[in-house]
Amino acid sequence: MKRNYIKIVALLTISTIILSSCKKFLDVKPEDKVVETQLFSTKQGVKSVLNGLYINLASNQLYGENLTLSTLDILAQRYNMPSTHSLNKIATYAYMDQPTTGRLENIWTKSYSTILNVNAFLENMDKYKGVLDPQTEAIYKGEALAMRAFLHFDLLRLFGPIYATADSTKQSLPYYENSKNSINPLLPANVYIGKVISDLSTAENLLSQDNIIAAGVSPTTATDNVDFLKNNRNYRLNYYAVKGLKARVFLYRGDKQTALKYAKDIIALASKFPWTTSKNALSEKQNPDRVFSTEMIFGIMNTQLYSSYTSLFDPSIKDEDILAPITTRLNTVYESNENDYRFNLNWQIPTTGVKSYKTFYKYADIIDKTKTFRFTIPLLKISEIYYIAAESEPIASDGVRYLNVVRASRGLTDLAVTVNINTELQKEHQKEFFGEGQLFYYYKRRNITSVPNGSASSGNITINYNVPMPLSETTYR
Repeated sequence: MKRNYIKIVALLTISTIILSSCKKFLDVKPEDKVVETQLFSTKQGVKSVLNGLYINLASNQLYGENLTLSTLDILAQRYNMPSTHSLNKIATYAYMDQPTTGRLENIWTKSYSTILNVNAFLENMDKYKGVLDPQTEAIYKGEALAMRAFLHFDLLRLFGPIYATADSTKQSLPYYENSKNSINPLLPANVYIGKVISDLSTAENLLSQDNIIAAGVSPTTATDNVDFLKNNRNYRLNYYAVKGLKARVFLYRGDKQTALKYAKDIIALASKFPWTTSKNALSEKQNPDRVFSTEMIFGIMNTQLYSSYTSLFDPSIKDEDILAPITTRLNTVYESNENDYRFNLNWQIPTTGVKSYKTFYKYADIIDKTKTFRFTIPLLKISEIYYIAAESEPIASDGVRYLNVVRASRGLTDLAVTVNINTELQKEHQKEFFGEGQLFYYYKRRNITSVPNGSASSGNITINYNVPMPLSETTYR
């Protein structure tokens, strides 16, 4: 890694945190050491640094846009990307051309700089012991370790090799567990993913006293859920998020037995993440919760979300610049079924007449600016946990039953238990995760190379999964 550059980015990030949350520290002495001491000598200071790490996750370079709304979904052929579109090079896998190169560089650099900040946070937590009570300290450390694992894992899913076996030894990426200015070696994929799992296991243990567990009651309505997830724990890497991530990682590794175990752990408590209601999906017109936030196990809050929506999806954008699917492709994904909440709610022909085709409204603003789900982008939902269970069940008919739970919660009828589970899982991933960046990872994990060409009304395109590490990394190796 180009470590000096990353370290500068990290310091700038810390400076941003300080400027936004701890201005009083800068009024005393601006030296890094003094600022560090002051930040980690108070509970509020420690909390502000942790909040800053979540702000990094929500940046447009990462989950605020690149890894959710735009770049990852473009790679998955979600949208019509004619040659005149400014992001066409991404859709054609021109990895060495702009803007693809710049976007991949942003993802890589912001991810590793955030990891560096996470490591510095963990080191300072140990250095300045006694500032927090033991339970809070354990929760903060658990969140930080989970974030380190979360970022490393998505770097592997994007830039790493196809994980073809349960013990893949293909060369992958560097894994950073401290803030030292060094260049770590590229690890075999199985060693790398072992570190991801180790971090998640430690985080799971540390988060065993998480408030999301201690609440002690299960919600029965969406309103109850907001109260239950007090302190916005579903916007933090909470205990259940870690267990859900372990299910995701073990499935990626090919260990379906363990993936199923963790998925079932969460499914047993699925009432904590209640499904969206038909009223919200079909009747609420002014303030619909299009992201199904009650189902969210973990997500981010991006205060720039509506700026991104306006620049990417707004119906007023010119045809050659908007991110929108070809009508026949969109109808195929949802099987032209208007009963599907995801289709009915998120895709509409604009009433203003500026477009004759359906555009994406999932992240459009609402009337009531006090709603808690504004600015929300889901990163892990209960629906994915059911998909993991469905794919991991050794008996296909049992897997279909998990799939039917999600379908029933999307306004759809049950599938026959005799259907091809893998075919139906692929359909569900295509329907469920628009604007969430998960479809490309699904295709890559399953090594599905030929997918419908988003820029043509018929025919397939071959996905190139050999996403190169940026020059800022390879130049210094």
